[in-house]
Amino acid sequence: MSRFIQLHVLTAYPPANLNRDDLGRPKTAKMGGYDRLRISSQSLKRHWRTSDLFQRALGREAENGLVGTRSKRQGVLVFEKLLRLGVAEKKAKLWAQRIAEQFGKLKKSEKDNPSADLEIEQLVHLSLAEQKGIEDLLYKLAAEGREPEKSELDLLRIENMAVDIALFGRMLASKPAYNIEAACQVAHALSVHSVVIEDDYFTAVDDLNNHGKNNGAAHLGEAGFAAGLFYSYICINKEQLIDNLGEDKSLADRTLAALTETILKIAPAGKQNSYASRAYASYVLAEVGDQQPRSLSVAYLKPVDRYSEDYAQEAIDALQGQLHNFDKVYGQCADSRYILNAVNGQGSLRELLAFVSE
Repeated sequence: MSRFIQLHVLTAYPPANLNRDDLGRPKTAKMGGYDRLRISSQSLKRHWRTSDLFQRALGREAENGLVGTRSKRQGVLVFEKLLRLGVAEKKAKLWAQRIAEQFGKLKKSEKDNPSADLEIEQLVHLSLAEQKGIEDLLYKLAAEGREPEKSELDLLRIENMAVDIALFGRMLASKPAYNIEAACQVAHALSVHSVVIEDDYFTAVDDLNNHGKNNGAAHLGEAGFAAGLFYSYICINKEQLIDNLGEDKSLADRTLAALTETILKIAPAGKQNSYASRAYASYVLAEVGDQQPRSLSVAYLKPVDRYSEDYAQEAIDALQGQLHNFDKVYGQCADSRYILNAVNGQGSLRELLAFVSE
């Protein structure tokens, strides 16, 4: 079994605002002295793990669902559940706080948010097994009419780990023994070419405007957008993934197949209703081997000419050229490779999924 799986992905998006900055404009980064469009790794991972495709493949709804939930509102959920089970409000809040503080430091109470002191200060990612353990405890406490004992508050688990926690890791400052080392590393996606953010000046018209004296638009707005061909790099340590999943190789293979298909098909959801910028990957280079991983982003240090008639092919040529040069200088950087090229119809998704999960 090869230790590392690396995915090099080229995806073209039409005019869009996929991932916004604090001003509502598309995120950017400088590379090679040029401004590039950027999609943060946080945005990519969030959209992958919560997508319908990933959920259908690995399941959250079923009793044996494998996808976790990340929230800072566990105490609120516990409190509400205890109330539904007939526990008095004062007791329910006290018990909920004791349970919630097992996952992190509680927030201070706020005048305009009475449930703030039931929330913890950081997000905590819990598996379905951990959530079920919490629910079982609540039924027991409600039935016996007592507060939780110290031994019952050890609610975190290493076994039966959620696949998204196994992939992307978990960090708990207050309970480091239950931290999970991420098996999947995701780079920020960058456009292979330079970019200039354009401004979309738009209006909204009032349907009931009778076009009399006040016949102007009901709303005026402005939003930034840009189109781009993005290079994405993902590195998965399969040994770490199997270890995180309790040595369940079959589940690791299912997870790899589901994640790979999701990466190729799921686009960030930013402003989708305004731009319908959904896209599939145009080109994928998958590599497996025990060699030290490396990104091929240096292929685009000199940006592809965005005014070229065929910059998609130029981007592919640059990637393959850099791949050849690394192999020439350092020796073979992977044991085997598979290429899916939707530009010229090479390869298939089925074969790619079999390759990464074999």
